[in-house]
Amino acid sequence: MGAVTRGGTPPVTLAHNVAEPAQVDAVLAQARTAGATAVLAAQQREWGGYSGYFADPDGFRWEVAVNPSPLGESLLP
Repeated sequence: MGAVTRGGTPPVTLAHNVAEPAQVDAVLAQARTAGATAVLAAQQREWGGYSGYFADPDGFRWEVAVNPSPLGESLLP
């Protein structure tokens, strides 16, 4: 998502976990429609998950992800 800037970019990334890859794409599309200032398309990650990023209108950065591990399965129906 880029470098953290002094006095500009909040130094934290928030996370939103979903159950299926299609939901990651849907949340990213909703973010774009709602005014996200940057949307990075989701991709398959080397750790086995699928995730993408966006920055909301207030500058907070979000990761939207599917976690295929047992932890992800225990937290999501």
